[in-house]
Amino acid sequence: MTCMKLKVIAALALLGSTGLAIANPDQQIHMEWLNRVSLAAHQTNYSGTFVHQYGNQLETSNISHIFDHSGERTKVEKQDGSECEVTSNNSAVWCYSSDKVGQAERAHDRKVFPVLLPEQLSTLGENYQIRTGESTRIAGFDTQVLELRPRDNLRYSHKMWVHKDSGLLLKAAVLSDRQEVVEQYTFIQLKINSSIKLTKTPPSVIPQTTAQPGSPLAQKIVAVTDESAWKVDGIPAGFKKIAEMRRSMRGKKNMATQMVFSDGLVGISIFIEARPSNPDSALGLSSQGAIHIYSKFNGDYLVTVVGEVPPGTVLQIANSVRNRGLLSN
Repeated sequence: MTCMKLKVIAALALLGSTGLAIANPDQQIHMEWLNRVSLAAHQTNYSGTFVHQYGNQLETSNISHIFDHSGERTKVEKQDGSECEVTSNNSAVWCYSSDKVGQAERAHDRKVFPVLLPEQLSTLGENYQIRTGESTRIAGFDTQVLELRPRDNLRYSHKMWVHKDSGLLLKAAVLSDRQEVVEQYTFIQLKINSSIKLTKTPPSVIPQTTAQPGSPLAQKIVAVTDESAWKVDGIPAGFKKIAEMRRSMRGKKNMATQMVFSDGLVGISIFIEARPSNPDSALGLSSQGAIHIYSKFNGDYLVTVVGEVPPGTVLQIANSVRNRGLLSN
């Protein structure tokens, strides 16, 4: 995966409670599997190599994860292209690349393989039909397949291969409405619950430029506690706003508004900033794997929607963003 995407997906979702009513025994079995996946991603010691596939791109990364009395520590090292690494120590996340190093906040709307499920699963059954599939082997381990199919056409389907003993997610695929693979992660080599040590970051990856408070690389984030100045009518049913903030944007003078929505599995972010006087922004639709980005001008503002949803969904959302002040006039 690209270094920028590693930075974006160094993430754990902030979601709601776990109180899901179990409608039938099959649903209870499905939720037990999903709970195992969610816990195992945080509480299992493992190290290995996984492949990230999207479009005609194939990228390889090494990952090590330790859970002990001091909490969680993770290190992901990109093996293709320029050197890039993301390390985390509980809530602190550091991103290293060949040109800079900086501390990043945990993202609300994206997660990093194999941490793809939230710790709370209350809304999954509302938005997805969950079922178990066949058993198969991945990287030499026996797995159970879980399928999450959306209850509308505004989301992707998800397929997960879960290690039967530990519950660790060994393979994950995002599927289109035609069940074609949009994006996929697969472990090709893995050690579970063995003696694992995190190697030190090599000097070649640590540049001289470091993000310090007050530096151009540092980001300022202020939570919005009052009623939002913006209204979004096109958010699909089941997505709930979990955060809103004002934040600085790298290379830009003015701060932007960011709203974060989640349906319990995937996230959508909406960025609203002042329309640039000399626009050089990439307007229109772009994508990387299952993530789609759509930018458009809305009066005096630039609206950008980023989400792991089909392209039509980000367009629908962006076209529905309205300023409450203008609506009241």
